[in-house]
Amino acid sequence: MFKYLLLKVIYDSSDVDVVERSMYDMSFKYFLGMSPEEDVINPSTLTKFRKLRLKDVELLDMLIGKTVEIAIAKGIIKTNTIIVDATHSGSRSNPYSPVQALKLRSKKLSKCLYEHDESIKETLPAKNTDDDLVHELAYTQSLVDKVSKCRKMRS
Repeated sequence: MFKYLLLKVIYDSSDVDVVERSMYDMSFKYFLGMSPEEDVINPSTLTKFRKLRLKDVELLDMLIGKTVEIAIAKGIIKTNTIIVDATHSGSRSNPYSPVQALKLRSKKLSKCLYEHDESIKETLPAKNTDDDLVHELAYTQSLVDKVSKCRKMRS
């Protein structure tokens, strides 16, 4: 599964595309340690594994971290310095304005709260509807305060 996910991230493909390409691409089969006639997994297996076990959190960072961890444990890497060829990697620049970034974070936090407790919807503050940074900061702070209060009440 790890190797399938690594191919998925490297080639920026969907689960179905990675599994489909693994059927006919000999380089994929070789990387996966499969013989040419060997059957590949069902794409739903990969999707289920990724969603249930990994929760899609920073998948590439997690995969690279795990790879380096295994390499160090096996004695393949014997230095504290790792050089990464970033020729084709995306920029880590932030394409969002501060307001957009805050809105995205607030939305993620709200969604997480809803998943944990649907009844919390009635107690959360009203969403900020304009693009004023001060208003968005106030809204985000009120969400954080709400989480803090909930955590204190459960302790």
